[in-house]
Amino acid sequence: MQDIFGHKQNDTYLIIRFVMLYLVPTPIGNLEDMTFRAINVLNECDVILSEDTRTSGKLLKHFNIDKPLWSFHAFNEHKALKNIIDHLQQGKKMALISDAGTPGISDPGYLLVRECQAHDIKVSCLPGATAFVPALVSSGMTTDKFYFEGFLPHKKGRQTRWKYLSQLDVTIILYESPHRLMKCLEEVKEYLGEDRRVCVAREISKVFEEFNTRSVIDAIAYYTAKPAKGEIVLVIEGRTKQSKNASDDED
Repeated sequence: MQDIFGHKQNDTYLIIRFVMLYLVPTPIGNLEDMTFRAINVLNECDVILSEDTRTSGKLLKHFNIDKPLWSFHAFNEHKALKNIIDHLQQGKKMALISDAGTPGISDPGYLLVRECQAHDIKVSCLPGATAFVPALVSSGMTTDKFYFEGFLPHKKGRQTRWKYLSQLDVTIILYESPHRLMKCLEEVKEYLGEDRRVCVAREISKVFEEFNTRSVIDAIAYYTAKPAKGEIVLVIEGRTKQSKNASDDED
């Protein structure tokens, strides 16, 4: 019996033959983070679904992968779903990739997975790159429990989210863009307190990688003098006993 990679299966490593959709992580910075298995799966699939075909096209060219690229992103997800499901049911093997990291984390990948489940289509997610894990582990904050918020709403509902996050006693993880970082840090100061520690993780796995942990008031001063560049993961210390007591005193 042959598996999807064309190698004989053995007793110690069995690959499920009938997976139709693969979620394939792609590098968040350093291209060497691409796994051998990810390259093999992309080469064996009939179609690759991508967030931005121009960005993904460069990645595939680097690894000499020549497969049709279909667009699947937040603006066409509902329109594209039926066509994708139809092709999967016809026997096409597909892979979903995002611009960087693991599909389904802060992108519409979960919608496709849910639709596949509804149609009994087998889905498999490969392990691989994602930005918030190295940010969390390198922050120096507690990792036994954490809350992943992802991107905060830009306007409506943002204050409500901050009020909720201010009550959490576990490490909090946000995604943020460099031009909104200062606003975000000011809001940490306002809602969580100026002594709350934060870690600004940016350019993860790239040449100028930075994990900068300090109090939010110090972080505001630092990035006022030296504006941040690159995509950012903001790791925030959870509510401590001291901050709880201070809040109780104010009440």
